[in-house]
Amino acid sequence: MQYRKLGATGIDVPLIGLGTMTWGEQNTVEQACEQMDYSLSRGVNFFDAAEMYPVPPRAETAGDTERCIGQWLSQTGKRSEITLATKVSGRADTRPDWKHIRDGPRLSRDHIRRAIEGSLERLQTDYVDLYQVHWPERATNYFGMRGYVHYPKGDGIAIEETLDALSELVDEGLVKHVGLSNETPWGMMEYLRQASERGLAKVVSIQNVYNLLSRQFETGLAEMAIREEVGLLAYSPMAFGVLSGKYIGGKMPAGSRLELFERFVRYGSPQSEAATIAYQGIAEKHGMTLAQMSLAFVCQQPFVTSCLIGATTMDQLRENIDAVDVSVSKELLAEINEVHNQYPDPAP
Repeated sequence: MQYRKLGATGIDVPLIGLGTMTWGEQNTVEQACEQMDYSLSRGVNFFDAAEMYPVPPRAETAGDTERCIGQWLSQTGKRSEITLATKVSGRADTRPDWKHIRDGPRLSRDHIRRAIEGSLERLQTDYVDLYQVHWPERATNYFGMRGYVHYPKGDGIAIEETLDALSELVDEGLVKHVGLSNETPWGMMEYLRQASERGLAKVVSIQNVYNLLSRQFETGLAEMAIREEVGLLAYSPMAFGVLSGKYIGGKMPAGSRLELFERFVRYGSPQSEAATIAYQGIAEKHGMTLAQMSLAFVCQQPFVTSCLIGATTMDQLRENIDAVDVSVSKELLAEINEVHNQYPDPAP
């Protein structure tokens, strides 16, 4: 396994990180424990969770992913061997289906305090290494929104209060470092400005979507990630499994995420399928699977700290971890970019 520094922390995290959002929904706790055992044996010692997982979020399963990790930690006693990350849910006060999380989560001091206390209890640990803001409090373009619409009176809880609350957790030792997720260039810079001017905890990572079908991170955020040492924890590197090629031609494998959950339509456009078919041709030409080429492309980017994989089967997990040994040559990258120029960011 290859490792990179988590921001300027000195912590080494694996280039392949373990995403967990299927545990408690598509995976049982026994399967989750098997994944953690195998991943750690391969040097994948960075586990990323969230208080709202598994996905799709439901009141009946909320927090079950963290409970899976907590059970594994209790059984194995391997807390010191992993870097553990989780997230506090962002604003959702206008959505009735989110009332099960603190009656509609916010990013206020009180909500963040209650969120971390709940996560620590479910994880069966007294600290997390990385605590991330899952999405912004303010209305902005994230989760697949292409355009930006400004709501001058809709920002809600100020970043200042959110960062104050996160810094308190760092001071108390409940959290070692803080990070962002689904954030914009302005949001990242505001967190960095507040930290610099007020002596608060500096964000060390940003977890945003990044894959062959969605490369918007390269515009604006990539340079910032490198210059500010706020590395990308790339989520959805397989585009909900679309970049395995298994959905090409309208196929819908039984038990797959897109077959089970109609909400995952982000990568379902004709342009996304055309690009996926083109990428599959390139992968076959170079003697690799589309999945491994897709993951290797993400891993080779200098602004990426860790590529977060998620698997529902052990075969998928093995193939995904093996991608760390796949190299992307200049020739291969040129062919990938030819397709990207033909189908630029077909998915938001």
